[in-house]
Formats: sequence, C-alpha cells, structure tokens
Amino acid sequence: MLGVSAALVLVVMVVVALVLESRATPETSVQVVPTTSTTAAPVMLPPITRSLKDGDEGDDVRMLQSRLAELKFAPGPIDGVFGRSTTQAIWAFEKLVMKVRSDKATGVVTPEMWDVLRGDVQIRPRRIADTPRHAEAYLPEQVLVTFLGGEPTLISHMSSGDNKPWCEEVVIDAGEEGNDSPEQIAAGLPLKVGICGESVTPAGIFTFYRRSSGTRETKLGTLYNPVYFNQGIAVHGAILVPLKPASHGCIRIPMSVAQLFPALVQFRDRIYVFDGVKEPEEYGSPLPPADRPDPNYTTT
Repeated sequence: MLGVSAALVLVVMVVVALVLESRATPETSVQVVPTTSTTAAPVMLPPITRSLKDGDEGDDVRMLQSRLAELKFAPGPIDGVFGRSTTQAIWAFEKLVMKVRSDKATGVVTPEMWDVLRGDVQIRPRRIADTPRHAEAYLPEQVLVTFLGGEPTLISHMSSGDNKPWCEEVVIDAGEEGNDSPEQIAAGLPLKVGICGESVTPAGIFTFYRRSSGTRETKLGTLYNPVYFNQGIAVHGAILVPLKPASHGCIRIPMSVAQLFPALVQFRDRIYVFDGVKEPEEYGSPLPPADRPDPNYTTT
C-alpha cells in the first residue's frame, strides 16, 4: 500500500509542476515567426560560369528566371532575356536574402550569388495574420511580400515615401480623395489643385479596404492598379521604382508586378508595415500626415 501511495504522490507532484510551468509562459497576441523557415525545397541546379546582368541572354538566364519565379520573385517572362523585370527581381533578392543595403543593390548575379539562389532559400512571414492572406512591407529593405498560409506568393522590389515635404500641382480623378463629393462624382471631372504634404509611409498594421483598376490620378500622384490601405496610401504600380524611397507615401511596385498584386490580396486582408525601429503593433494604425492647400498655388 505504501508503494501505491508514493506513486500517487509522485503523479500529483508531476501534474502540479506541469500546471505551474504552463502558467509561467506568458501569452502573447503577437506571433513572431523566424525568417528562416521552409518555403522552397532544395533544388539541384548547375553552377553558372559568368555573372548575369541586364541585357544578357541564354540558357543560364532562363534557368535564373525559372528559379526566381519558383521562389516568387516575379522575374517577368521566362524567356532567357535578362530585362528590367529580372533586374528588379534580383534587387529584391539582394535586399531581402543577401542583406544588401537597399540603395546598393546591383542587379548582377555573380556565380557566388547564384550558389545562394540555387540553394535552400527560405522566406517566411514575420507575422501570422488572422486572415489566410496578408502582406508585409519592409521599409529598411524596400521589399514587399504577400503570403498565403505562411508561404510567399509574391516578393517584389518597392519604393516607399522619402520622408520629405512637397508642394505640387496635382490632378485628382473624380471619386478619389479630394474630388469625391457626390456632386463631383456625378460630374465625373478631374480636379486640378495645388497641394502640400509630407512623403511619409507610416509603419503599423493596416487593412486593405479599396482598390481601382487601371491608372488613377490622385493627390499622391499617378497610381496603377492601386490597392488602398491607409487613406490615400496604396500599393500601386509605377513606371519609376528606384533603389531608394521616392514616393509621396504610397508603396510603389513595378508595373508588371502591379498586374499580379491585386489578385493576391482581398478586402480586409492585413498589411504589416515594418520600419526597423519599432514593431508594427507598437504603432497601431496611424494615419499619414494631413495634406493642405498650397498657399502659393495659382492657376495662372
């Protein structure tokens, strides 16, 4: 009987210890996932014998494009021609995977970089969203990624706000912010005004809530296939997407990528904007700086 009693005491002690251990682990609503988890299985691709860059052609370029597409870096047509879309895809790879400073990306694939590219490249989200799809914008790296179920569906070079003040004459299409009263929408006419603002892309957590197809003229400039997430700030296609922040606050992506992006996010999907200073949750959902009429603007 003593042996049975001792066993019961031991079981009780183990249960109590497990309960105490579970209580000692604080709960958190933020799930930070390491950025080195699996998305693409290793592949056995041959090495390259030359550095590949814009203007090059050949089977090695086609192999590079196929690998970039497999990893969701959107290189454009897999045609063996190293063009602008492939260059921008390499920029994104350099900045996100090779940790090259955002303004120092070269777009050149050396044999050494190819060894990384053909290896076990692993991209995972920094956050687990409450929707199957979400996007993450990394301002220090100037890279935008969309995810579905924790796996990347698109990885793109981007350009965000340059944090500078600006004053410009802008054209605003009917229905866009600043030209969206019922009377203005009914008239359907563009509005030309002088506006001053600050080119800020706020960090934080936001929700996609509106989109337009084609080209739209707005306070923040010309937007192609915009998907809005913070008042007038949107992810949109642009002809100029340089290797540094250059927008009035929006997230610019290449025109070819903007043809893909809208189908990869839906209304109410999250976008997490990281600035490298604090976590998005610490910012909440801050509005961009308010614009104002240009006091020096004249139509003459």
